[in-house]
Amino acid sequence: MKNILVPTDFSPAAHHAFEVAMRLAQRTSGGVTLLHVEEHNDTPRFSSSGGRIGGSSLGDVFMLKYLQKIKHQMHELMAEGQQLAPDVPVTELLRTSSLVDSVLEVVAERGIDLVVMGAQEQSSWQHFFAGSNTEQLVRRVPCPVLTVKHPEMQFNVQHIVFPSDFSAEADRAVPDLQRIQAVFPDATLHLLKVVPDIDQYSEALDRIQAFAERHHLAHCEAEVIDAANAGVGIPLFAQQAHADLVVMPTHAHTGLSHLWHHNVAENVARHAAPPVLMFRL
Repeated sequence: MKNILVPTDFSPAAHHAFEVAMRLAQRTSGGVTLLHVEEHNDTPRFSSSGGRIGGSSLGDVFMLKYLQKIKHQMHELMAEGQQLAPDVPVTELLRTSSLVDSVLEVVAERGIDLVVMGAQEQSSWQHFFAGSNTEQLVRRVPCPVLTVKHPEMQFNVQHIVFPSDFSAEADRAVPDLQRIQAVFPDATLHLLKVVPDIDQYSEALDRIQAFAERHHLAHCEAEVIDAANAGVGIPLFAQQAHADLVVMPTHAHTGLSHLWHHNVAENVARHAAPPVLMFRL
């Protein structure tokens, strides 16, 4: 999690994401790239310096003025980042394309290993959870995506929730889970299983404990909550446990366990209060 990308629309939620990214980069000795995307159809592309790529027209004057304003807002964010974490390098990038295409391009071009995004229903990012962008990003971006809704200026993670069915399929998530634990070595890892009936509590605990022992997981606790489904139970437990981070592996194939499907992760990211980290299996 050293090379971090933060798409920003300058909303409060995007600002919260930037703060989290800065804290993460500080912890991992990494850097942050700020990306602003103007989603326009039939418009020329502009470089990160605000200059038009190829040709010119009177119709571009307004866009150039607008991009200069955007650059000013980016520089203000970068200055704030220097106050927050002086040792973390921050670079800026402007694109005129679709959000998903721009993120995919930058991830490939710059070797990004984490995307941190603001997510708030009342912000201009609302379409991010209302449409297909989340699905596309989680399915197509070859790195984890962290969504942030609330202020997390310090991002001092003490409680991590990892929901799973703890079947053999869950073993595939362990390397990523261990990398997250390495970033937050003092945090308690809550291994959570959601069951529809409390009568399954004992069996669920046994499965969780076997999983933890099999992978030699440290600083972890077995947790079981009864709820109608994972989309309800995970946010509820996250609230009860005062979770600082929820980790959700996903997979686009519906034939796999429902808990690993991207729709469940999207639902948790929408409703859980703490930041949610989603990565593909």
